[in-house]
Amino acid sequence: MRRFSLKSLISEAFNAHQGWERQWRTPEPKAAYDAVIVGGGGHGLATAYYLAKEHGLTNIAVIEKGWLGGGNTGRNTTIIRSNYLYEESEAIYEHAMKLWAGLSQELNYNVMYSQRGVLMLAHNSHDVQSFKRHVYANRLAGIDNEWLTPDEAKEFCPPLNISPDLRYPIVGAALQRRGGVARHDAVAWGYARGADAMGVDIIQNCEVTGFRRDAGGAIAGVETSKGFIATKRVGVVAAGHTSVVMARAGLRMPLESFPLQALVSEPVKPAFPCVVMSNAVHAYISQSDKGELVIGAGTDQYISYSQQGGLHIPIHTLDAICELFPQFSRMRMLRSWGGIVDVTPDRSPIIGKTPIPGLYVNCGWGTGGFKATPGSGNVFAWTIAKGEPHPINAPFTLDRFRTGRLIDEAAAAAVAH
Repeated sequence: MRRFSLKSLISEAFNAHQGWERQWRTPEPKAAYDAVIVGGGGHGLATAYYLAKEHGLTNIAVIEKGWLGGGNTGRNTTIIRSNYLYEESEAIYEHAMKLWAGLSQELNYNVMYSQRGVLMLAHNSHDVQSFKRHVYANRLAGIDNEWLTPDEAKEFCPPLNISPDLRYPIVGAALQRRGGVARHDAVAWGYARGADAMGVDIIQNCEVTGFRRDAGGAIAGVETSKGFIATKRVGVVAAGHTSVVMARAGLRMPLESFPLQALVSEPVKPAFPCVVMSNAVHAYISQSDKGELVIGAGTDQYISYSQQGGLHIPIHTLDAICELFPQFSRMRMLRSWGGIVDVTPDRSPIIGKTPIPGLYVNCGWGTGGFKATPGSGNVFAWTIAKGEPHPINAPFTLDRFRTGRLIDEAAAAAVAH
């Protein structure tokens, strides 16, 4: 595939950009593959990419019910950070963070990764204790995180209102300077382009309707809306619909699916330098490259597969945003949307084998899936290729719900960030 470079851009500029080929093919499914990935979002495409690049499995199909990146990958708010509390979470998110740093060069595709800093606001003594605990745990693990006073937070993010008269007064903040944002669509497109160049078939508008097993009970293939596809390895990465897909294999997953809402404002000139999060009020905000204020809320309180959600959720979030950043109170909202997040009892993902030989699952990322995309795909590809977990994802098995070795990240992952 032709590489993007200054030379190629200049050449195509004189050619009216008529020489660029399609970014990936639109093949019909083959009769059989070495592995099939169910789900064409960021995690699924990253899994296929690393299977091909690092493990030499190029006869792979990525099967997507809708269009590429049309699920949560195209509906999230792009925040990237690794300041989680427990060692297991720190390891996988920091693994992802390190891959993010060189991802544009790796894929030869600009994913617009911007390390502008993630500022997490503390509003009461509980927040202070929780965030300082995170800061100390991160430092012990070699991960950057620091505590700021209200004045220091104001200096880092000038639009922030630190008046003591606020409903949620700001008493401090935790800052990860390496945190930031990336362009969600570009991440999916970059992984799709890279995987396709190595021979991976990306099959859109193809729903998995069932699983076929051999006499020994192992996976023999998948039934799809485009016919049966034989394979001995299937990785399911279907986010909010994981429990639906896995039920077709006869497995009940410890997951609940909730609507998660976000919205953007009309575009304005650069006015917001970083990402700011407030767990107490379930609100966070950043500014996109197009100038829109990207605002996220918490999950709705009811289980649903709706991609809309209740109107009171974003209204509550906007009330908090206008209080924290009064200068934005007269801005108009441009559009809103919802995604479907899959949440486990301990708010940590499941990445590994299932009781069915040959069937693997990557799910349960809740509201934190985007930031883990490269790391998740990398370790899941290892697991599928070798039939055993990578050391980083070894703690995130289904078995932990039987043994009780939970990784409870509710304080860090229970809201939309």
